[in-house]
Amino acid sequence: MDTNSIAMLEFPRVRERLANHTSFPAGRELALNLQPTADAEWVKLLLRQSAEARRLLSMRPDFHISEAYDVREDATRAEKGVSLDPLILLRVLNRLARNGLNKLSGELPALWGIVQDITVLTQTEAEIGKCLSATGEVLDAASPHLADVRWRLRDTRKQLQEKLASIVKSKRGQDALQEQLVTERNGRYVLPVRVEAKRELKGIVHDVSNTGATVFIEPMETIEAGNELRQLEVEERQEIERIIADLSALVGAAAEDIRLNIEILARLDLALAKALYAEKVKAIEPEIVSGDGGHYLRLLNARHPLLKGEAVPLSVELGRDFSVLLISGPNAGGKTVALKTIGLLVLMAQSGLPVPCMDGTVMPVYDEVFADIGDEQSIEQTLSTFSAHISNLARIIKMSTPHSLVLMDELGISTDPGEGAALAQATLTHFVGKGTAVVVTTHFSELKAFAHLNRGLRNASLDFDPVTLMPTYHLSVGIPGGSNALNIAARFGLPEEIVSNARSIMSRGSQEVEAMMVDLAAERKRLAEAQLFIGKEQARATELSAHLENEISRIRDRERDMLREIQDNINKEIAGLYRSIREAENELKKQANREKVERARRALERISGEADERNRLLGERLAALKEPEALAEVISVGDSVRLRDMDTVATVLSVDAGQGRLEAQVGDVKLTLRIDGVEKLDTPGPAAAEAERAVARPRTIRPASPELDLRGQRAEMVESALDSYLNDAFMSHLPEVRIIHGYGTGAVRAAVREGLAVHKLVKSFRPGGQGEGGDGVTIAVLT
Repeated sequence: MDTNSIAMLEFPRVRERLANHTSFPAGRELALNLQPTADAEWVKLLLRQSAEARRLLSMRPDFHISEAYDVREDATRAEKGVSLDPLILLRVLNRLARNGLNKLSGELPALWGIVQDITVLTQTEAEIGKCLSATGEVLDAASPHLADVRWRLRDTRKQLQEKLASIVKSKRGQDALQEQLVTERNGRYVLPVRVEAKRELKGIVHDVSNTGATVFIEPMETIEAGNELRQLEVEERQEIERIIADLSALVGAAAEDIRLNIEILARLDLALAKALYAEKVKAIEPEIVSGDGGHYLRLLNARHPLLKGEAVPLSVELGRDFSVLLISGPNAGGKTVALKTIGLLVLMAQSGLPVPCMDGTVMPVYDEVFADIGDEQSIEQTLSTFSAHISNLARIIKMSTPHSLVLMDELGISTDPGEGAALAQATLTHFVGKGTAVVVTTHFSELKAFAHLNRGLRNASLDFDPVTLMPTYHLSVGIPGGSNALNIAARFGLPEEIVSNARSIMSRGSQEVEAMMVDLAAERKRLAEAQLFIGKEQARATELSAHLENEISRIRDRERDMLREIQDNINKEIAGLYRSIREAENELKKQANREKVERARRALERISGEADERNRLLGERLAALKEPEALAEVISVGDSVRLRDMDTVATVLSVDAGQGRLEAQVGDVKLTLRIDGVEKLDTPGPAAAEAERAVARPRTIRPASPELDLRGQRAEMVESALDSYLNDAFMSHLPEVRIIHGYGTGAVRAAVREGLAVHKLVKSFRPGGQGEGGDGVTIAVLT
């Protein structure tokens, strides 16, 4: 794309604002170097990534890659054999993004297309995680030799301290020591001895106090233990250096993959930054057209993203019935802003950035965007304003194609108006013949008339309120606008006599044209108000129609519920009658009165017939009330259904559509059920039975890990994760667990320890000791 035009349209300022939403330097670098492209398919892919990033953040607002680091230079240093700092080694573990999107690959294919190529450095990550704590401390588990050395260090240090403590408590120590304590000088344990008593405590003097009153002596009986301690410390340091060197060598071996991973994370970071920027400026992804419709531009309620406050939105079309749009209107009316808005939004879209517009915005992909805006006068190159514009115009004409977009502000100005207007007409005729999309601003009346009379051009104007004599910044397509120079001059304080004299100097024809344009503006305003009123009435009618439909649906639902309730009550009454009649029949049989038995039977048949008829009528009414979606799901004999109330699977034996009931078998039991109380399953009977058994199958408890890693979690998410883990650990009979929360801001650590303090399964807890991870870890003892 043309670099001069990109700068003129202020695209670099948009890149800077986009970069402020990135999470780490590699992503920021991509944002600051973002360039528009003329590849339509690539633009569509970039916009899909942006749309999916917005969707991801709406589903998971806590998703981020803020813990990613740009370790490309560090990997290169390791590749050359340099041992890296432990904290830098920890930064290689950039696993969050791929792991976080893995489960969403089906829903977010464009984003997954970015991160799926991340190389998982299984061995490198495992070794770093095993050897280093969250604070970069080399753990005992890093090597058996290190664990052995540290055990001996602790044992030797303990024995040495116990021996020194015994000297301090002895009578000799109490007489000779300045203070009853053990201190350290030059890495050796010493005792503070009064200078006059130094001969009473044999040993090596390692230091003298500033006053000279105290000498720091290492007693002779602890020198051997002190030497052993120093030797073990040297062994520990050497082993740590070896481990760090080995880990750095692993990073160096994977340097190429690490560099590629960082570049992939930077692309994901850029997509997320686009989503955050879109939310900031209320932007959407436009529809990108190519092929036969590849010249059509439609911006709906477009806003310049760099303007402060509430900007008047711009709606404009170009490239369908005309390829050249001529914008006129008052000075300071927003013509240049409209021009820049169109150009900047095209550059943003072709860079894969959402644009601040309404849904329905359609944009083509131009091969170039050219702009000639502002004063290009150059003293160094001895170019006047006109010469600079013409030089730029000549370059644009030479380089533009039928697939380019050209934006020109005040074409033909800074010279004789007649010659400038003629030059502008000739230039626009050239662009119309070439088929290039052009938007140009002007005050030339000749150019407005030219656009009105010739095919391929269309007038547009930024409206001017004839009452307030103020610009409205609203663009109307189809009608040219007046400059209203004299009215604006009067509003800005030019003396009335000068304005009046100017009116008298103007030709009568010019004044009539200006008056006609004012009348057209007023008429257009009345028409817009009428259209707005009609739109509101239509919306009101639509709302009332929807409300009535909802009311009808609610009444039908209520009637359906009432009929079902009546049907249930009838069934209960019939069941009661059956029971009473059977009881009466049994009683009559005992009395051997055949006539009474027969009379009871006839009464039963009559009641049963009446109940069947009432049920039939209710069933027909319920069937008439069923929604089309419910009627579409036909249940047949042999189908598998799920009982909604019991979550049980059954096989259909018979269906009575009139009664709204069916007979189904669950195991050895036959049930009569309401059709609306079951849900049809896709699986056949035997498979459904297996599904039923699967529902009842107990959950297998997996053995819990002895440690829980909460690094990267948000503090408010800790409580549920911790509670679930402690329950699993208790069920796995773990005596104690190690909870890794890191340092960070301390919020996660505080949340962990608050949770442990009140949890019923926790007997006690403490911070991690040396070799356990320090204060970045909490050890909990379970009940």
